[in-house]
Amino acid sequence: MVALGEAATHAAAGSPGLLGYAWLVALLPFVSAVLALLFGRRTPGKGPVYGIAAIGAGLIMSLGILWHFVTGGGPYASSVGWFTVGPLHMELGQYVDGLTAVMLVVVTSVSLCVHIYSLGYMDGDVRFTWFYVVLSLFTGAMLNVVVADNLFQLLVGWEIMGVCSYLLIGHWYEDRDNSNAAIKAFITTRVGDVPFMFGIFALVVATGVVSGGPLDSNIQHIAEVVGDPKVSALMVGTAALLLFGGTIGKSAQFPLYVWLPDAMAGPTPVSALIHAATMVAAGVYLVARMFEVFIHADPIVLSVVSVIGAITLLLAAFLALIQNDIKKVLAYSTISQLAYMVAALGLGEAGYSAGMFHLFTHAFFKGLLFLGAGSVIHAVHTNDMREMGGLRSSMPTTFWTYLVGSLALAGVVGFSGFFSKDELIVAAYHDQTYWLVAVMLVGAALTAFYTGRMVFLTFFGEYRGEGHPHESPVTMTGPLIFLAAATLSVGWLGSSFTGAPFFDWVYLGHPEEVTFVAWIAGLSTLIALGSIFVAYVLYGQRARERDPILSLPGHSLLEHKYYLDDLYLKGIVRPIRDRVSAGVNWVNQNVLDGVVNGMAALARGLSTVVMLFDRKVIDGAVNGVGNTARETGGLLRYLQSGNVQRYAVFLFAGVMALAIVFTRIA
Repeated sequence: MVALGEAATHAAAGSPGLLGYAWLVALLPFVSAVLALLFGRRTPGKGPVYGIAAIGAGLIMSLGILWHFVTGGGPYASSVGWFTVGPLHMELGQYVDGLTAVMLVVVTSVSLCVHIYSLGYMDGDVRFTWFYVVLSLFTGAMLNVVVADNLFQLLVGWEIMGVCSYLLIGHWYEDRDNSNAAIKAFITTRVGDVPFMFGIFALVVATGVVSGGPLDSNIQHIAEVVGDPKVSALMVGTAALLLFGGTIGKSAQFPLYVWLPDAMAGPTPVSALIHAATMVAAGVYLVARMFEVFIHADPIVLSVVSVIGAITLLLAAFLALIQNDIKKVLAYSTISQLAYMVAALGLGEAGYSAGMFHLFTHAFFKGLLFLGAGSVIHAVHTNDMREMGGLRSSMPTTFWTYLVGSLALAGVVGFSGFFSKDELIVAAYHDQTYWLVAVMLVGAALTAFYTGRMVFLTFFGEYRGEGHPHESPVTMTGPLIFLAAATLSVGWLGSSFTGAPFFDWVYLGHPEEVTFVAWIAGLSTLIALGSIFVAYVLYGQRARERDPILSLPGHSLLEHKYYLDDLYLKGIVRPIRDRVSAGVNWVNQNVLDGVVNGMAALARGLSTVVMLFDRKVIDGAVNGVGNTARETGGLLRYLQSGNVQRYAVFLFAGVMALAIVFTRIA
């Protein structure tokens, strides 16, 4: 595989053209957020026009950048000085290669759909303008992650996304569930961000020994030197594992996936953007962008990545089976699908192309499914599938588009999810990681079953709710149609089945060729169709008084989500709150407050002494002088009577006294 830094030397000669302005794609959403914040309420429509225009322009630019690579163009990098801290020199720049181009198109296209969709879904919301402000910031932060040419610039976008996710998940913060979900998401992802930041520092220090100059966090520089014998292999492996901590948090992998299902409490357009193109995709993108680090680390690092992915894949898929909230089914589905990508990346070069291809297709069909779920919720005013049913007749556009997304998720042949998921299994097979092949096939069966259950409970049978279902407005159905069309087509662009492996120019160099394996494609198709048929038998024919899933062995374990939330709550949160925080409170009240109160008492005592000294000594001395002067003046008053005859007598007496004195002396 050609290193990223070497690939950069093949940049197109002459003017970079549109690639030189890729940074504008990331900047425009930030500008639109500021404009919406300052002028949104006074703008017709209350501000969405700024975000829609900015991201629409970004999508057009992104397509132009993508075309550059489709026609054989090379990567481009540029940067300007940012600041210097000791030995660390910081720059602000962009690195644009095929992977960047694909991600720019994915993020801007899905985000544009979400912005337009929200016109109908969020209509009448009390914080409508603020919603669009944060939505634009969220998109801009992810785009910054995509174009960043160094790890610290990437970290800035990474953390802005964390703040925006907190604000968007908790948009309806008056509801306690929403505010709790926002706090849980923010804190849980921060847990993963701590090792991520240490990983950046470790990697910069480890690779800095080669250049001999200022420490450099540039992604190209790291890719060029990470395999140098002078670089500590132990430090590289440690840095890779620490970076993967960020992926575990952001992309909701075991054991930090617990935040993502609860995040469904927020507005559905936010859920779509988080699951399809921003927050959770960022973690997988991080591993792909820093792939040189992972493949130059000890092989145990990639093994850890695959094992974490496999564990998460199965845990989340089983949890999706029992959910009655339509958005939580999709949430656990996202966790499981991200785990497919992570497990594939853990295969090394063999799984890189398949993992990124699945990230590409997943963005479109998962965005479609979340927006479709939002359309259903908007119509029936509930998330509970037990209160739905029969909606295919009253919501035909939503039904058919949702069906397209569901078939893609289930991996049915001809839909995008089939092509990318099939390549994941083939990659594991070619790598002779047969245990992972088995895990992926089991995951495929579970995925098809819970997807079928979701579709049958929502759209088939008779309506079981109390509302009056109706089709959503065109601002909501329009994005559904666009994403359905994309879901039907994007899988054909890069499938080995069609003889066109996913965009060779996307990768760092020449990817491992993934060939079509007929028996794997046939087996995965049979598994998907068989699982959907079982779901139809159980849920598609008639409503049942008791959900058959309740008879599933281990249902109680699934109902309690493997007791992982309980473990965190009782083993971490409550001890911190009840013991650590209580201890801190005792120290605060008895030690810190005691010191502060003691200092205050000492100061008060000293002020009393000073006050007494001032009153008794200083004021006493001053008053004594005054009193003496007053008394003396009182005596002199009798001498200064104004009687001339008396003055003459005193003068004569004085002269006589002096005469006697001088006579005696003489």
